[in-house]
Formats: sequence, structure tokens, C-alpha cells
Amino acid sequence: MRNRLASAKPKGRRPDYLASLVQLPRGRADDADRLRRLQTLTDAALAHLDLEPLLASLLARTREALEVDTCAVLLLDEETQELVARAAVGIEEEVERGVRIPVGRGFAGRVAAGGVPVVLDDVDHADVLNPLLREKGIKSLLGVPLSVGGEVLGVLHVGSLTPRKFNAQDVELLQLAGDRAAIGIEHARLFEAEKDARRHVEQMQSITDAALAHLEVDELLSELLPRIRDVLAADTCAVLLLDESSAELVARSAVGIEEEVEQGVRIPVGHGFAGRIAASRSPVVLDDVGRADVVNPILREKGIRSMVGVPLLVGGAVIGVLHVGSLSPRRFTPHDVELLRLAGDRAAIAVEHARLFEAEHRARQRLEHVQAVTDAALVHLEVDDLLAVLLPRIRDNLGADTCAVLLLDEETGGSELLARAAVGIEEEVEQGVRIPVGRGFAGRVAAEARPVILDDVDSADVFNPILRQKGIKSMLGVPLLVGNAPIGVLHVGTLTPRSFGPADVELLQLVAQRVALAIERARLHEETVRLDQLKLNFVAVASHELRTPATSVYGALATLEARTDLPDETRALLQTTAFQQADRLRRLLEQLLDLSRLDADSIATQPRPIVLQTVLASIAGQAVPGHAVELRVPDDLAAVADPLVLDRIVSNLLVNAVRYGEPPIVVSAEQTDRHLRVRVEDGGGGVAEHLLPHLFDRFTRGQETGGSGLGLAIARAYARAHGGDLLYERMQGGARFELVVPQGTVTRPG
Repeated sequence: MRNRLASAKPKGRRPDYLASLVQLPRGRADDADRLRRLQTLTDAALAHLDLEPLLASLLARTREALEVDTCAVLLLDEETQELVARAAVGIEEEVERGVRIPVGRGFAGRVAAGGVPVVLDDVDHADVLNPLLREKGIKSLLGVPLSVGGEVLGVLHVGSLTPRKFNAQDVELLQLAGDRAAIGIEHARLFEAEKDARRHVEQMQSITDAALAHLEVDELLSELLPRIRDVLAADTCAVLLLDESSAELVARSAVGIEEEVEQGVRIPVGHGFAGRIAASRSPVVLDDVGRADVVNPILREKGIRSMVGVPLLVGGAVIGVLHVGSLSPRRFTPHDVELLRLAGDRAAIAVEHARLFEAEHRARQRLEHVQAVTDAALVHLEVDDLLAVLLPRIRDNLGADTCAVLLLDEETGGSELLARAAVGIEEEVEQGVRIPVGRGFAGRVAAEARPVILDDVDSADVFNPILRQKGIKSMLGVPLLVGNAPIGVLHVGTLTPRSFGPADVELLQLVAQRVALAIERARLHEETVRLDQLKLNFVAVASHELRTPATSVYGALATLEARTDLPDETRALLQTTAFQQADRLRRLLEQLLDLSRLDADSIATQPRPIVLQTVLASIAGQAVPGHAVELRVPDDLAAVADPLVLDRIVSNLLVNAVRYGEPPIVVSAEQTDRHLRVRVEDGGGGVAEHLLPHLFDRFTRGQETGGSGLGLAIARAYARAHGGDLLYERMQGGARFELVVPQGTVTRPG
């Protein structure tokens, strides 16, 4: 950490010249004055932890203590083996001009190289490299090395504007001041390094928080990129994601260089700045963008002077590139690169997580669209009522303008399709349109029992003239099949040209399957589809809930596994994150297991006589330790209940009261009308009105507070497994949940 001089430094005892100074006789007054001066310097060296205020205070006191006109500190730059002016009084120009003195050259260079004090009685006739010393009119100089543990950190020198013979006491006092200063500087440097490390951890935490907080890619990147830009103190930040089909990087999100996204910039892998990063899977630094090979002209147009970029890697595969830029020339350091790589690690995992979520979300939306149709198919058993509800939903789900169902007419032996229901093209039904199987658009769909797409109705063979009369431009039709036999046709159309894609076909086919089954086997279909769809929805949502903590655990552990050179603070942070998310995953799995058992009726309740106050006090202490819970339960109130069931229900209610409510939290119990009633109340704002219809549904959450949204569903399921129920009552300034359990004759103890 500390700078080292390339040349050898004398170690051990000081030269005889300095050692002899200590033995010079002094009067008591001189000794007292010397101690006073030394004390002021020591106080200054110990009083500051930041380097700048330390040097400012120390130099002012040193100048006063030695009664000189100037005082300056130059610190060693290890990379260049030069002394750099860091602070000065009376000769501030040294710092303003950024004076640099090679070690071994001139006055300060000799002090650093020799590791001993140097006195210049006459600056005008001495070898001084720094012309500023003569420009300022300095006549005499005294300089001492700043050393810690025998290693020179820099030089402290003082000067006089009048000729002066610096004596042994001056040399000794300045050397003692230099010793104090060196210790203070080293202390301040260590403190700054510690602050930098702590700031580094905080910066990475802010990026990690953003990476874990968002599930949509665009929302994630809009939050993440400004933080990364600020952490790197850069002017621009951008993410390009890999399009595997074209082997190109596509600008997805940017700050400070938004034009990349607006213009849809695409960079071939292997070309230019970002392309090189993706191809090499390693960081690239551009100190001078103007002289570099960059494919994207926007980089120069925006005036970016320096850049650094890193690959976004997931499992060793490149998914994109993250880069930052500066509008002024800048040398990005290895620390900057490392910080950006860590940020890139978080971003890559978060982007992949968000992509998986979006794919799942699209699949779930499609499932929900089918579910919406299925719900309607299960509610109505009459064909006309069924189709009147179904067709508007199908049209809306496909983003179409028209929707119609034609069924095979059994009276004609299934040789014709009869328009049965339509929206946007009601004339088909009103005019009793009949389409021969095998003729026109709908006839082909029925005859071939496969989807048919008409991109341009005007140029197609359509039997029904109403299609053109209504101005329909594009159409998609699918057969209604039971087994492998068609029973009709479902088609949608648009009033503007549209290219129906595979996703549209698949969705309409899924819808058609539900419609066909609903028409042919309404009662049987009702129960089967409801159970299947409930299971699919539950698995879809549960898999997402499990993926969030699981991905967080994987992300933290993957970084720990891949990056063995992480700082201890970062490693500790990742370990804490992994533990917290693993614990969340454990609790969620336990809740899902509870629901599975309850759904399967595999939990048998075992009621037995209990003393309620004792049981409820124990439940409260374990469920919400550290939170005040008031028990309003008679000492002698006994009941017949399963303690485990009571614990599952009341624990969930107490956790919700702490998480969503406000004190006071009160648990009360009583027996009325042969029922045990246990109430949990809090003083919060109650449940929002829009949540009330779904309050006990699974995965319903009022706020993002870390809960799974399963607590109330589990609590009510346990209550009903016990033969009772769980009810909610909104109070004036609070919420109340009431567990009602039927009771036989219960005697009070004693």
C-alpha cells in the first residue's frame, strides 16, 4: 500500500550529524519552548483523519514553529519515482502548478534520495531543480525526509525570504515535525483507503439493490445505469444486449448517450469497441476515443474522450456489453475496471433473471388469455350464451376487430358451416351465412382441419362477400376440433393489414380447443379445465416466487465461486445476501408444503383441551419476538383446539400485523354461542379496499415488504381444516382478523 523508493534508503540510526544535535546544551526556557512547539505539531498530526485538512493544519503550525516564510510537503508518486507537490503555505504555486521533482534531482530530490536532512544556506548558488524557489525569492531552505518504518513517503521543507543559517535545533525540530507528519500522513492514507473500501461496498450494494428490485428488463436497466454511471463518476453509461440470431449487439438502454437506443444502434460482434469486448469476453479501455477503432459514430459525435467496457457474462456465455464513458480525457484505472466488472456481474445476472421473468410473464399472459376464455366457457352451458361472452374476449385477446364462430350444421350432414355468433361482423349471423365445407376461407379451414391465414383478403378466394363488404383486410381462422373431428371454425379479422404470426396462431388454437370442448362437453369440461388451469396458474406464480430468492442465492454464490479475488467486504456482503435469500427460500418452501398438504387433505387436526392464555402467549413470543403484543385472554379460559393449527393461524396473523399494521397489536379470545373466537387486531390503516375481494387468495400482497403472499391463504385453509373459518373485519383505525372454531362443552380449569 505504501509507496517505495527505487533507490536504497538508510535505515537504523540517523547520521551522526543529526544525532549530535540532541546533545547540544540548552537552557530550560529553550527546552520548554521546544516542547511547546513540538506539542503543537503532534496535536495537528493526530487531530485529522483526512489528508487535506491534516496537511493544511500541519504546515501552518510548522511554519510558525520554525519562524519561516514558506512550508511545503511533496509526496512520492511510486509509479513515476517523482515527488509531487501536495500542500504548501507561502509557496502555494508549487501545488497550483503541479510541481514534480524526480528523486535524486534538485533540492527535494536529494532529501528523498538520501533520506537525510539537507540545508541550503544560499538558494541562489545552489542546485535547485524547481525554478519557483528562486521566483518566490527564497534565500535559504531546510528539508527533511518523511519516513515511516525506514521508507520515505515524501519531503517536508521550509524556506526563508531572508538569508538564514538554519542551526541544529532547527534541523532537529523540523525532523521531529517530519516524523509526526509522516505518521499522520500514513494514518490519513490508511483511513482514506478504508473509506474507499467502505464506499466501494456501499456502491456495490446500491447496484445489487437495484439489480434485485426489478423484474422487467427496461425498468431494471433504467434504474441500474444511472447508479453505475455515478459509481464510476462517468458521463455516460450504456448496455448493449446480444442478438444471437444476427450475432450483433443491440443498444438496449443508455444514460448520457440515449441516441444509441433511439437510433437502434447494432454492433457486429468482433467489430469496434463493444464488439471487441463481446468477442474477447474481457474488458477494453480506450484512453483516447478519437484515435481508436470505433464502429459507432455516436461515440465521437457525443464528444466522448475515454471509455471502458466489460462483457456481461452468465455461465461463461456473453449476453451483452456494459460500457461507461467520459466527456473529458481520463485514464481509467484497474480499480475502475474491477468496479465495472463487479457491476457487470450484477447486471448480467439481473438481466438474465429479468429476461426469464419476461418470458415467463408472456407465457403466463397467454395462459391468462386462455384462462379468460376458459372461465367464460365454464360459466355458460348454453351455446348461444357461451359464444356471446367468448367472442368479445377472443377478439380482444388477439387484438383483432372481428371474431366469429361457424358450426357444422348437422341437418345438412356436416356439409355446411352455419354462422352461429359474431362480433364486429354480426351480419354473418343476421343473414344466416352458410359456407360449404371446402369452399372459401372458412370452408378450407374446416376441410383441412388446420389454421389458414389470409394476409390480404382482397386478393384471396373468399366465398362470403360480407368479409369484403366490412372492409376486412387480414384474417386468421382455426378449426374447432373434438378429438380429430372438426365441429366448426373460429376466425378473427382486422380492418387494417396485419401479418398474423405463429404466436397468434398458437393462441387462437388454444382458445379454439377450449371453445370446442365447451360446446361439446360443457359439464365435463367445466370441472377438468378449472382444476388444470388452477394448477397451471399456481405453478406459474409459485415458480416465479421461488425463482426470485433462488436467483439471488445463485447470483451471490456464482460471483463468490467465479471471483476469488474479491475484497473481504464484498465477499462478506455476498455471503450475507446469499444467507438471507436462502432463508427466504426456506420459508417459502415450508409455506408451499403447507398448502400442498392442505390441498391434499393430508393434514389431520388433533384437537385437545388447552389453556388459551399460555398457548397464545407462547405463539406470540415465538412469532414476533421483540414486538409488543397485548394479550386480552382470561387466565382460566380453556378450549378444545389443535395447538399446531392455532400456532399456524395466529403466527401468520401476528406476522402480518407487524409487517403491514401499526401498534398496538392485541390478541384476544372468548367463547360465545358454542364457538371459540380468537382475534388479532392492530392499529394500522387496515386492508386496502381493492384487496378485499382477493384478501385470502394465494400470492396476494398489499405491499412489497418481503412477504410471500401465502400467509392468509394458509391461515384460512388451516381454519377450515379445523372445521372453522377465518374472517376479516375493518375497524375504525385498524384491522381485525377473527378465527372462529366450533366448540363442544368446555369446562374451565379448576
